[in-house]
Amino acid sequence: MAIKVMPLTIFFFFFILSSIFSIAASKSSKSNLTWWCNKTPYPEPCNYFMNRRQHRHSALKHRSEFRKIMVEIALERSLTAQRKVFKLRPKCQNHQQRAVWADCYKLHADTILQLNRTLQGLQSKKKKSCTNFDAQTWLSTALTNIGTCRTGSLDLNVSDFIMPIMSHNLSELISNSLALTGVLLAVEDNNYTQGFPKWIAMNERRLLQSSSVAAKANLVVAQDGSGNFRSIQAAINVAAKRRYKTRFIIHVKRGVYRENIEVGVNNNNIWLIGDGMRNTIITSSRSVGAGYTTYSSATAGIDGLRFVARGITFSNTAGPLKGQAVALRSASDLSVFYRCSFQGYQDTLFVHSQRQFYKECYIYGTIDFIFGNAAVVFQNCIIYVRKPLKGQANMITAQGRNDPYQNTGISIHNSQILPAPDLKPVVRSFQTYLGRPWMQYSRTVILKTYIDGFINPAGWSKWLDSDFALDTLYFAEYKNSGPGSSTRQRVKWKGYHVITSNIVASSFTVARLIAGQSWLPGTGVPFISGL
Repeated sequence: MAIKVMPLTIFFFFFILSSIFSIAASKSSKSNLTWWCNKTPYPEPCNYFMNRRQHRHSALKHRSEFRKIMVEIALERSLTAQRKVFKLRPKCQNHQQRAVWADCYKLHADTILQLNRTLQGLQSKKKKSCTNFDAQTWLSTALTNIGTCRTGSLDLNVSDFIMPIMSHNLSELISNSLALTGVLLAVEDNNYTQGFPKWIAMNERRLLQSSSVAAKANLVVAQDGSGNFRSIQAAINVAAKRRYKTRFIIHVKRGVYRENIEVGVNNNNIWLIGDGMRNTIITSSRSVGAGYTTYSSATAGIDGLRFVARGITFSNTAGPLKGQAVALRSASDLSVFYRCSFQGYQDTLFVHSQRQFYKECYIYGTIDFIFGNAAVVFQNCIIYVRKPLKGQANMITAQGRNDPYQNTGISIHNSQILPAPDLKPVVRSFQTYLGRPWMQYSRTVILKTYIDGFINPAGWSKWLDSDFALDTLYFAEYKNSGPGSSTRQRVKWKGYHVITSNIVASSFTVARLIAGQSWLPGTGVPFISGL
């Protein structure tokens, strides 16, 4: 894989850090951990924790060695943080505190998993067991998890309960690890394997497109009793107990399944195959208005690696009065959603973290309805904007990148942005924007997409009428079409860009943003690698 093209300001960050660490490798001061720490974004926690374990290290010869030590320290701190969260459980006094505690405990556990995964990959002697791009993805997820814990406490107004145990040291140590990996990504050519991943056999490459995929199911879910189970979660639970986590197909026959489902973090390679998005529907109605966090409101929560869904609708029927109500939340690395539908209002689709791909999907919502901090590409999808409540404005995206070295972003490619049937008759009564900055380094790019004329000419909105992140965000458009695609009256923010270079635009394609050529072919889903 070629070196990633990035915004100019971020490139200079990489260049400066690269120069600094290159000098370090040639100086006798390379064994001076204080010197190394002082070149990171957060030197104080680095120096403090490095000095506590300095006797364990010999002279450092390369920045990758320093990065490994930083990840080790971050892992140690994450274990301490998890113990603090665990001890908070008996102090939960109400439903809101218990809901936030449950999220934070799970998210801290996943942070430990992501840091372990990174460390094991970096230490492995197997060739290409962990690329710098992989490490950047997993570290990005670790940092996102901590932020999700914090925002959940704000959802339910219990930040005074959870915040006292939240340590900025952990976030800062992960950020330092991200910065070091960012340098390595910027100065090294990451050659990803362009063949098929080992987890898919040769004869299964076209399986996802095959009409016989349901016939190959390991388990069948059917409401009429003709399958192995009537509940989707029951089938998922059985799959979780299997000894070998190879591909496991669950065929969900037509029907409306009123349940909340969870695919756990170690329940990998689950393929959930429906009978078409109009026929197989998974629905629930959890919401922040009903006492759930945004995170836990999801009808479907997916964490296991390499999850695949085809021909299913994920719905949250809480409605616009209930606030944030997620239809699907995914933190599944190397996941695919093919010919699926996601229906809700505010916060419909939570692309939480990791690398994700959506092909020929339909997404319905009103406010921030595609949001999160994954590296995600939507290709040949139709995005339908619904009618919001009176006085509300529609925001299609709210991307959650909160660190300049996270390799995350939302890319909408070769798709369509249209008013939904309920908005069409009153389309002039509501303002609709392509997105707004949820976090400091929010990054959303729209490429070669049809944009209907109902989009506000400014294109993008501020966050609550503040100037937050306008200089540090990265919003961009490239060769879009349709009556709403003109960039003449777009916002004049420093962070907004009209891309004219194919090379720059290519940074946000399947091949570059999610390294899709190295893993998507094995699923059999059709995709466009470049522009």
